[in-house]
Formats: sequence, C-alpha cells, structure tokens
Amino acid sequence: MFPTLIGTVVIAGILGYLVEKTGFTHNGILPSIIICVGGAFLFYFVRIMFGISFGPPGVDAILASIGALIIVPTRWRK
Repeated sequence: MFPTLIGTVVIAGILGYLVEKTGFTHNGILPSIIICVGGAFLFYFVRIMFGISFGPPGVDAILASIGALIIVPTRWRK
C-alpha cells in the first residue's frame, strides 16, 4: 500500500510538471504540481475506501491528476 501511495505522488508530480511545460495550463509549475498531487491523493483514498477504480494505480493517478487540472479553476483560463 505504501509503495502505491509513493508511486501515485511521483506520477502526479511528473504529470503536473509536464502539463505546465507543454502549455496546457498557465498556473505555474508549483501550483500545477500541487493540484495534480492533491487530485491523485483524493482519488487514491477514494479507491481505498470505496473500491472505485479505472484500472491499475498508475492509470488512476494519471486520470485523477488530469481531472483535477480540468476541474480546479485556473488563473484566467481562455
């Protein structure tokens, strides 16, 4: 369980960095990483508590991170 949590954080952090560098968001690198890690944490705990999952934990981390970046309002998104 602990390695899954660490892997989720690492995947979410990398994804937050890459999404910001490619120009998908304009939040800044650190806010994007924080949003991604927060979304991944939230979905990780939902997966543990309720058993809701889209597949392996890595896929869940990617989908949750992207979903958090889309749902959380960003600064002046056009």
